[in-house]
Amino acid sequence: MSTPQLPRGFGKNGGLGNLGGAFDLSSLRQPAVALDPEELGYVVTAANLVSELLPASHDAVAIILCWSARSPGAQSLIPIMRGFNRDDESPEGDPTWIFGTVNVDTEPSVAKALHVQSVPLAIAIIQEQLVPLFESVPPPEQVRAVINKVLELAAQKGVGVAPEVGEPSELTIEPEEEAAMAALETGDFNAAKIAYQSWIAKSPSNKMAVLGLAQVELLLRIDGLDPVAVKASADGEPTNIKLAMQAADCDLAEGDFDAAAARLITTVKLTAGDERKAVREHLLTLFTLIDSDDPRLAKARTQLASALF
Repeated sequence: MSTPQLPRGFGKNGGLGNLGGAFDLSSLRQPAVALDPEELGYVVTAANLVSELLPASHDAVAIILCWSARSPGAQSLIPIMRGFNRDDESPEGDPTWIFGTVNVDTEPSVAKALHVQSVPLAIAIIQEQLVPLFESVPPPEQVRAVINKVLELAAQKGVGVAPEVGEPSELTIEPEEEAAMAALETGDFNAAKIAYQSWIAKSPSNKMAVLGLAQVELLLRIDGLDPVAVKASADGEPTNIKLAMQAADCDLAEGDFDAAAARLITTVKLTAGDERKAVREHLLTLFTLIDSDDPRLAKARTQLASALF
């Protein structure tokens, strides 16, 4: 299956660009979700992406979720987004926006064309232009707010209709967040880091800003690394703290928090002094990328404490 040739607005110089990875940080390696095929909405393929979906985006917003059977977090978003899609039907029962899904495992050419490096990744298509939405597993109310905002922006361009009065968008985009997202679209992780740092300086307690900075710093650390080679080297040199930390970063970027934590906890046990301190601090940095209520985080903290004391 060949990669579809995308019109202007796709790829590195338009729309989505290279986001450098989308992390399922709140639901890594959790039990799989049973999927109803009816929930998948418009299933995007290499055959229909260019011929059907892009032309349709001139009349209605298309909101696409890229998912994988290997990512329970991504799967959990499908019924949520499909439910909002049904909620937004017109009085005649017609959808006011298109909900589409891309299975990156069965449609690798589409995933490549959209520069999908990990899932979940949600994007909107408006008049054949890509707009990145979210790269994690937000709570349903935030997903609703994002959809509302997209529909409002599209309606201003004459595409589709805005949400009903009485359902205002609660999503406020800070200028620093816009700057960070724009930098991520072009793969400029350093600029994105500066933008997030500016946001934190203005609003130190903003969780989205703190999480965004942590994600970008992870992207910077793994940029240019070969995950397979790094992890193989780390496995062969368990006391090499640089390799251990790089390999743990790759584990987490691939969605395996348990592997990342176990790797660094093992290294903590095998090291001492400043090296042990550096590994511990790195693991604590990875902890910030996981939902504070995640039971796996509590387990890892307990294991770390046991290794230290």
